[in-house]
Amino acid sequence: MRGTKLMTISSADPWFQSLFAERIGGANYGKGTEIYKFEKIKRAKRTALQAHPERRLLDFGIGENDDMADPLVRETLKREVDKLENRGYADNGIAAFKEAAAAFMKVTFGISLDPATEINHAIGSKPALAMFPAAFINPGDVTLMTVPGYPVAGTHTKYYGGEVYRLPLNEQNGFYPELGSIPTDIRRRAKLLVLNYPNSPTGTVATRDFYRQVIDFAHTHRIVIVQDAAHILLTYDGPSLSFLQVDGAREVGVEVHSLSKGFNMIGWRMAFVAGHPKIVQAFADVKDNCDSGQFMAIQQAARSALEHPEIADRIREKYRRRLRKLVAALNQVGFKAKMPGGSYFLYARAPKGCGARRFANAEEVSQFLIEEQSVCCVPWDDAGPYLRFSATYLAKDETEEDALMRETVERLGKLQFQFA
Repeated sequence: MRGTKLMTISSADPWFQSLFAERIGGANYGKGTEIYKFEKIKRAKRTALQAHPERRLLDFGIGENDDMADPLVRETLKREVDKLENRGYADNGIAAFKEAAAAFMKVTFGISLDPATEINHAIGSKPALAMFPAAFINPGDVTLMTVPGYPVAGTHTKYYGGEVYRLPLNEQNGFYPELGSIPTDIRRRAKLLVLNYPNSPTGTVATRDFYRQVIDFAHTHRIVIVQDAAHILLTYDGPSLSFLQVDGAREVGVEVHSLSKGFNMIGWRMAFVAGHPKIVQAFADVKDNCDSGQFMAIQQAARSALEHPEIADRIREKYRRRLRKLVAALNQVGFKAKMPGGSYFLYARAPKGCGARRFANAEEVSQFLIEEQSVCCVPWDDAGPYLRFSATYLAKDETEEDALMRETVERLGKLQFQFA
């Protein structure tokens, strides 16, 4: 087999080119020409800045909080980093963080969890989602994934020889997956259903009825639920709803919570998994063989954040205000934008044309807006042509926010978008 692969190696390739695993491309690793959409956006932004240095880049493509963590959290880190007891390996997390996470879930959602058995920390939700397939997926097994969505669990499912079945989030179905449409063979082989509510990028929030359907589906087909709650503290239509609040949820799955979005802790890499103790244990066992835990001083800082939910309240109100302004601005130029139920993303159907120009998909619209108007947004074509606008743009106060909205309306208003 190796000799066959060596036949494809050129003199410019390293000697180990044929040794790369098939999961990342095998002997052809690094030779692909496809460019990921976020890289295309980065390149287009650089080109626009070079071509029009006089024109401000209006960047609604950023997917990360624009502000630092609260001063209280930063001060806690400064104190804890100098303590001798925080110097070592944290392994599967310190008791203080797990206890704070349990208290947070009780205060915020009314859920009582055992910090020792039903909660485990993670170095961010991304590696947590990557580890679940290691605990459940064998070759031939299936992970059910919503699209558009965060692909990490699906990528790792494929690494283990599993398959990904994509569930499109269509507007006519309220941006919920149609579980009844899953073929019998797929349901039989499925082990994981990965959800994300409030949903990124659609901004849809889950309802109790939806979660009850999911729980019934999991029981009927013996499927484990992994609910990614990264945006749960950015919920605008009433109190945030946790999957674990719904009767039966803890019997079928877990929820992954992150401090990045709700506490302005982007880059701090702090999250936790909560739910069924056996699933939490399996995650912890895999994690124990992947990392040695987040730096304990950071865990202590995260503990202090969880003990002050008013921090998240302030952040939520900021993005609620910004999203309302963004909805109004986009509607002035022809979009049919609606206030999302959650997240800091606005998901709107892409225009089909602009003047005499026609667009084949959302990606073409996105590239046109960056190149021609220095307006950056993210295209999604997985379930119809949509654009995602983020409210995480840089603006130091409301005056700057309002000025940015006026400039957005001025630039986009003259384009005469066509949506039919």
